[in-house]
Order: sequence, then C-alpha cells, then structure tokens
Amino acid sequence: MAGPLLRSLWSTTKKSLSTSASRSCSFNQSFYGNPLAYSRALSSAAASAAAGTAPSSSLDPTRLRNVAVIAHVDHGKTTLMDRLLRQCGADIPHERALDSINLERERGITIASKVTAICWKENELNMVDTPGHADFGGEVERVVGMVEGAILVVDAGEGPLAQTKFVLAKALRYGLRPLLLLNKVDRPAVSEERCDEVESLVFDLFANLGATEEQLDFPVLYASAKEGWASSTYTKSPPDGEKNMAQLLDAIVKHVPSPTANLEAPFQMLVSMMEKDFYLGRILTGRVTSGVLCIGDRVHGIKKTDTGIEKIEEGKVVKLMKKKGTHMVLIDSAGAGDIISMAGLGKPSIGHTVANVEVTTALPTAELDPPTISMTFGVNDSPLAGRDGTHLTGGKIGDRLMAEAETNLAINVLPGMGESYEVQGRGELQLGILIENMRREGFELSVSPPRVMYKMEGGAKLEPIEEVTIEVNEEHVGLVMEALSHRKGDVTDMGPVPGHAGRVKMLLSCPSRGLVGYRSVFSSDTRGTGFMHRAFSGYEKYRGPLGHVRKGVLVSMGLGTTTVYSLMSLEPRGTLFVTAGMEAYDGMIIGEHSRDSDLDVNPVRAKELTNIRSACKDETVKLSPPRLMTLEEAIGYVASDELIEVTPKSIRLRKRYLDVNKRKTMSKRPKE
Repeated sequence: MAGPLLRSLWSTTKKSLSTSASRSCSFNQSFYGNPLAYSRALSSAAASAAAGTAPSSSLDPTRLRNVAVIAHVDHGKTTLMDRLLRQCGADIPHERALDSINLERERGITIASKVTAICWKENELNMVDTPGHADFGGEVERVVGMVEGAILVVDAGEGPLAQTKFVLAKALRYGLRPLLLLNKVDRPAVSEERCDEVESLVFDLFANLGATEEQLDFPVLYASAKEGWASSTYTKSPPDGEKNMAQLLDAIVKHVPSPTANLEAPFQMLVSMMEKDFYLGRILTGRVTSGVLCIGDRVHGIKKTDTGIEKIEEGKVVKLMKKKGTHMVLIDSAGAGDIISMAGLGKPSIGHTVANVEVTTALPTAELDPPTISMTFGVNDSPLAGRDGTHLTGGKIGDRLMAEAETNLAINVLPGMGESYEVQGRGELQLGILIENMRREGFELSVSPPRVMYKMEGGAKLEPIEEVTIEVNEEHVGLVMEALSHRKGDVTDMGPVPGHAGRVKMLLSCPSRGLVGYRSVFSSDTRGTGFMHRAFSGYEKYRGPLGHVRKGVLVSMGLGTTTVYSLMSLEPRGTLFVTAGMEAYDGMIIGEHSRDSDLDVNPVRAKELTNIRSACKDETVKLSPPRLMTLEEAIGYVASDELIEVTPKSIRLRKRYLDVNKRKTMSKRPKE
C-alpha cells in the first residue's frame, strides 16, 4: 500500500511545490528505495508548500558568512584554521589539517586554496584558506570573489611584509572589508607598543592601496593561533574561560555581511575550483550566485567568447556536496550565496558558468595578473633517459601540462618546437612545484632555465620588477648589497629591526631575472640567519644586463661511472656535484669551476693497473662531500645554454648540446 499512497501524495503536492522556486527541485535520489524517508520528505514539503513558508534554514542566505583568510607566508593562517575548526567541534586528525597535499606538509606552505564550512551560533561560516606566497597568487585571485569578508593575519612581531601587501591589494580590489588579526602576540618580544606600531603600519598600507573609508575602519583582534585563543583587547594570556576563538568568530558574524542573494532567480554558479574523482568525474566548486540547485536538476555549462556565449555541455546534477570541517558531506540542495561542489558535468572548468538550461548569460570571470616567467618542458633525450620513469613521450608530458593548466589558471601552456611545451607562470616556486609533482608521478623530462617575460610599450622594453624585503644581521649587509647590486637591485629603504638589536631590514626593488637562483646564494651569505620575501610589483623599464652572478662549470666528456681516482684530481678545480659511483655522460655538468670559464673534464677515468707489485699500499682517498642540488637550487643555477634533467630518482644538470664541438660552434653565435 505504501507505493500507491506515496504516488497519490506526490501528485497532490506537485502542483503546489512547482509554484515556489525554492521547492522546484527534484527529490534526492537517496530517498529511492527508502519509502519511510521518502514519505517524511514529501509530507514536510507538502506542509511547507501549503503554509507558504519561506525557504528552509539551510537555504537562508542571512545565516551565511563567506570569509577568506589571507596572510603572508608563515604568519599562521593555516594554524588559525585548525583552531577555528576545533572550536566549532570538527575532528582534527593532525596539525595543519587543511594542508592535504603532500608537498604542502613537507614544505610547510599552502599551495592550493581550500574551502570548508563551520557552524557557529546558528550561522554557517564558509572559510577559504588561501596561499600566502606570491607565486600562488592565482589561487587568491580566483577565490577572493567568492567571499564578502576577509581575515588579514599579520605577525605582530614582523609586521606587514611584501606578500601581505600583495594579498591585501587583491582583497581591497574586490571591495572586501578585512578584519585585522595580529597573531603571535604571546611571544616575549611582542609588546602592546609593538602591536600599536604594526596596526599603524597596516593602516598606512590600507591607505596606500586606495582603501575606502569603510575599509580603513577595520576591527583589530589579537591572537595566538598556536595557543588557540583570540581576544578583542590586547593581552598576553587571557583568562582560562576565554582561551578560545569565540571572540574572533563573533567578530566575523558581526562585521562580515551576509551574501546578497536572490533565491527566486534561475540558478547560476561561477566555477572557481575543480578536481577530478575516479567515480564522479569532474567536481566543480563555486559560489551559487542566484537561485537554488538540487540533485537531478538539468544544468549546462557556458562560457563567454569573442563571438558570444558558447554552450559547453548539458547534463544533470548527480551529486551535491559541501565540505564541513575536514569531511565532504552530501547535501540535497543549495541556495544562492552558498559555496558548494557539484558533479554531473564532464567538460566545464574553472572560469566557466554552470546554470539552469534556460539561462544564456555567463558570469564575469576573475581578472588574473599575467605570468612573469616561462620555462620549456621537453622530452628527456640524455643517454640515461628511460631508466627511472614510466611517462617518457612528448604526448604524455603535453597531456599532463594541459590538465594542470585546466585546474590552475595562473599557468599557461603553449606548444613549442618538436615535442616541447612552453609553460608560463608566476615564479620559480610555482613551476618547481609542478615539476616536482610530475616527477613523483613517474615523468621524465628536460627543463630549460627560467626566462623572464618582457613587454613592449611605446617602443620601450619593460621587465617585471619585484619588491624584496630582507632582514639580516649587520655583518651580512655588505655581502647582500654587493650581490644584489650585480643583479640590478635598488635599495628603497633601510633601517634597524625594532626589538632585535644587531638586525637590519632592507626594502629593495629588483628585476625578477636578477632574483632567479638568488635564494640559495642568500642563505649561504647570511649563514642561514637571514629572511628574504619577495612579491611582484609591476613592469618597469629594462635595467640592462646583469653583472657577475655565477662561475663556469665542470662538464663531463666521458660516459660511465664516476671514480674516486678521477674525482680526486678534479676536486682542486672547483665544487663537485657528484659522488663516486654515480653515472655520468658527455655534456653532463658534474661541478662548478673555480673560474668563470667552463672546463671539460673526464670524471670516469680509472686508475691503470699493471702487473708490477707495488711495495707500498695505496693511500686511502677522502673526498669532500659534494654539493647535491635540490630541484629549486637547480632551477636557479642553470644558465641559458644548460638544461635540467628530471627523473623520479635523480636531478642532473647538463649542457643543451651534449657534443663538445657543437657547443663550441653555438657559443660563437651572438646571444640575444
């Protein structure tokens, strides 16, 4: 009897349900096969329709707050997210729970933006954790349009730095009104005077970036994300009953406006994130701009082109999901203003619009800063190719790069000559992360050194300039300034660091090409005690060729295994990059020459044996430890006529032309 009764009930309520836009969706497929749940849902829907009530609380946009957490690298935003999740009852499996990518955990930085929802006092807060490094600025640009407010996290000891300015400029451009959170106030060096000083610096930064009067009137909170508390007044340690994040959560609800949303309009959503699932296909994440979306609705993906609106694909919503805490939860419906994930379409990607089939207008996409640096990815053609990797061909490399460009709008991929591809991005770190991911996936490839992307305006050559913040001990200032003078850096400000005797802070403007490979040199010059942060500033007039930034290299002219006997005689010539027993080949770089010129050497030469017995035993040879380069160091080290050979097990440096005679011929050609 259950079946006829349910069908009868559904037929009587269908007409009343269809009059309300908030009730226009089909019922969740999970009700099928569950008559009791289905009956309850129908009864509830019929009662609501008969009473003419407003949309359910799950679709009420006044309950929502969409907030982004923005900050400079290492100022504590991911730790802050952990404490907010724990405060709202989420289960945190480990520290920095939102850093779900292996490289994020290994390096301690946020690479990709993440969205999660937490509940606080009958309000639902959609929190977006964003990267702080300028190389991943595309992640900030494409998600900051989903929110109405932002929490600007600033280290109370360090104050606002180069990338604080970068992420804040993005937030202010979208009209957000940030809340200022001074973090790490529990540190001994941080005083109330220092907090007032940092607050003044942040206010000046707001003003310089063109903030409105409303944005300049920002609330200030003090926190220790590590200890798990936030306060609206300055304190080193709040009372035990207030050692929590309640005051920060209350400030979010109070100061961040709820989204302006129209539930009666047709459904529209701009895709801001995308991931792929083995079973569901593409999972598209974005903020619902208008209307209501339910499981089973017919939708299509559209995009704006030069000729008009182009339809990409039409389909049905198979799954609706929302991340709550650290888990993905299935939901039945979502309304305007909410941030949700959906599955059912296989072709739309980031920047496209998903809407009801009757909608023919695409939503405006986020404006992204242009890429400033490019590298060429190609097939590994060295004599040792094919020994470690499983993906070796140009087609495989191209498919992988195109897939990356689809999920990361800050990267452009252009086909090059032969089986090579030009990859354009924001910086060495961003492209280095891509190479490291490909390496771990089993790819073998050769990579060119980074090349700066110039612009021509009015017949003048322009190049990307970066703003650099450096903090070093006094004794290292001379070394740093000398090195940066060769790299065309100009000092704009310099002074002592408050609260740190013997420390100097410098602000410089330097071309991006001059900073390529400088980080490892900086670490060596300052003995690991210096801090350097950089962020893209803009394009300025070309500053001329760089000075002396690197010595020559030792190039192998033998194929085989390196020997102790040979390396012993090469040690006085410079710094070695290889140890005895490693494979070498013609054209491979095995070390840095002590002079400015390249030197061809034979590292595989073995000691000649004779049949004459020696009266004395051979001496035990002790070689100095070699300089084994990481991927980032290799990217910054190689010159224009060199390549990096990347395999899952090793990173080697080589000359672009392996044959010595070919190299000599090409070296005589005029350089660009």
